[in-house]
Amino acid sequence: MKTRPYTPGDLVILHQINAASTPGVSEESIESLEKIIGLSTCLVALDDADHPIGFVTLITPGTMAYQSLNLRWFEAWVAAHPQDLIYVDRIALHPKARGQKLGEDLYRAAFAAFEHCDSIGCEINTAPDNPTSHKFHSRMGFERVGEQAFSAEKAVAYYVRRL
Repeated sequence: MKTRPYTPGDLVILHQINAASTPGVSEESIESLEKIIGLSTCLVALDDADHPIGFVTLITPGTMAYQSLNLRWFEAWVAAHPQDLIYVDRIALHPKARGQKLGEDLYRAAFAAFEHCDSIGCEINTAPDNPTSHKFHSRMGFERVGEQAFSAEKAVAYYVRRL
């Protein structure tokens, strides 16, 4: 699989991929996804015809323009565990691209792009639960470091992997 940085022509298909990936990732309008991408490093996975089939957005803690309770949680965690961490806001694959280890490829691209960082962090839903993602991240070397409940219907676990 090939990856490259986001280009503005990717927005419509990335929005469709994001929409097909909820509730594993938060639902976004095309405008809110464009804002998130603008605040992040976005790596895009491509198929053999160079069409986007997935993406990952990575945001630096301290990006106050991004109003994310999960990013704020990681900022507090980094304050208590000093290190240079990059936060995975979302990773999403087109439904037809799932089950082909492309998530692993996207993460390897993120690991390479941020090899200067000490660690990479992400959150995974526990309500509604996403057991497949928990297993995937554990297999990729992530360790659970915390959790947060926002309501009875929405809770997450936080994971970190050393780079």
